[in-house]
Amino acid sequence: MPEAIINGININFKVEGDGEPLVMIMGVASTQKAWYFQTRFFRKHFRVITFDNRGCGESDKPSEPYFIRDMAEDTAGLMNHLGIEKAHILGISMGGMIAQELAINYPEKINKLILGCTFARRIEPGGISADIAKKLGYEGNYSYSDLLSVPVKDIVVALSKLAFNKKINRLFLLPMMKFWIAKMDISGISNQIAAIWEHDAMERLKLINASTLVITGDADRVINPKSSEVLAEMVPDSKLVEYKGGSHAFFVEMRERFNNEVLAFLMKE
Repeated sequence: MPEAIINGININFKVEGDGEPLVMIMGVASTQKAWYFQTRFFRKHFRVITFDNRGCGESDKPSEPYFIRDMAEDTAGLMNHLGIEKAHILGISMGGMIAQELAINYPEKINKLILGCTFARRIEPGGISADIAKKLGYEGNYSYSDLLSVPVKDIVVALSKLAFNKKINRLFLLPMMKFWIAKMDISGISNQIAAIWEHDAMERLKLINASTLVITGDADRVINPKSSEVLAEMVPDSKLVEYKGGSHAFFVEMRERFNNEVLAFLMKE
């Protein structure tokens, strides 16, 4: 796949299809390959741009700390590299946090915005699900120093276990994901986790002026679904859609419904 030097680091990306640009931003520890079911669908309608965020996949993994704002700058830089003045932006989980920062700081670059299973900040209201603390062995609140005591691969495995609600996916996909996690370069993942921990766009959400679809599963065990309700309340021109029984990976487990929901939103005048 092609590569570009953006903000001093190498970003691995892929462009598929023709039409209006649709930039899709993936979540923590996940590469652009996680968009498999979306790229196959949306490339029939849009020019789809996917990429590996800094810290994972084939993109560079800087050792110094970075923040969600840095990854938003990477996204804006990649759009500039590709000559894209304005695009639809779809962000899932951490990708939704990056999309928030992009929409706040570069409103002129956003056509329509989709924020999936994400939050404006990790503390109440909404935020990170209590199931993560339990899975990592903590009861109630835990500090960032507590989190640092857990091996990064164990955190990624825990997130993977909680991401899927359907038994068939837990039986067949999780072993594959554990194999992938065992082989992955984790050097940048801790920096992504730190960026998520520090993310707070709550008081700036009112600056988002793009038409926005906030979408989530009401049985998300990674991000508290209340987070999406808060986003829909705070983002001025927004619509909330909640999928009953939907997991954090609802865009995979309910992919047909998700894809068509997003397409209808993007096609609506």
